[in-house]
Amino acid sequence: MAVATLAEIKVLLGEPRFNWADQAPWLELEQELGIEFPADFREIVDAYGSIEVNKQLYLKHPAGHLLHSLGREIREDLEFWREEDMTEFLPSRAGTDPGELIPVASATTGEHVFLRVPDEPSSPWRVVVQEFDSPAWHLHEMAFSEWLLAYLRGEDVTVCSGDRAPDGPFYEFLP
Repeated sequence: MAVATLAEIKVLLGEPRFNWADQAPWLELEQELGIEFPADFREIVDAYGSIEVNKQLYLKHPAGHLLHSLGREIREDLEFWREEDMTEFLPSRAGTDPGELIPVASATTGEHVFLRVPDEPSSPWRVVVQEFDSPAWHLHEMAFSEWLLAYLRGEDVTVCSGDRAPDGPFYEFLP
């Protein structure tokens, strides 16, 4: 399956209004974490910024001046998911090493979205969604952009949007 494009996401979600071009926040965060985020994830977050999709899914940008910062969120979430009593709810350790899970988004309905760090540099990134209320997790064998596109289409990718966006997908900037 090919990585979904930003153009496909724009068709459903609408025109982005953030359009960030400075790569410094990404480079700083990637240097701190010791990883390089997948290009499709960066492209989407740079286009839309820190937003709430369908009054449900939170995406955040790493720019430090924002109230809702991806870097701050990842640091706090890694600490939370590494606590001894939380590790049993994930298929692998939260972290930035190969095979580990980086928390990158959350939902008002209790789910947490992770990117699974590839085992090999040539391997693809995958999405893992943890359902906090069940407590189950689901590995989605797709890139983040494919997962987001499926979510916007109302497909079952663990976080379901059908009842949250009856008139179609939409987004709002986080306050």
